[in-house]
Amino acid sequence: MSLYDFPCEYCEGMVRERTLDREPISHHRGIVVLENVPIGVCEHCGAHYYAAAVLKRVEAILTSTTPASRTLQVPVEVY
Repeated sequence: MSLYDFPCEYCEGMVRERTLDREPISHHRGIVVLENVPIGVCEHCGAHYYAAAVLKRVEAILTSTTPASRTLQVPVEVY
């Protein structure tokens, strides 16, 4: 049984589990990019949903004193 088989809160679609190659996840402490992460994605509108275990992993990465295995550079520009 999947954690993600439920109706989307934004539309008429159903949320299904998908494993994404890369998913940037925003947290109040920062942003983490997780690779090969299982998340819920609405089949209709594409809204993303995260299980508690995924969010706990994000927080653990952001609060750890050990550096992440890799970092990415992200370009920033004023619109």
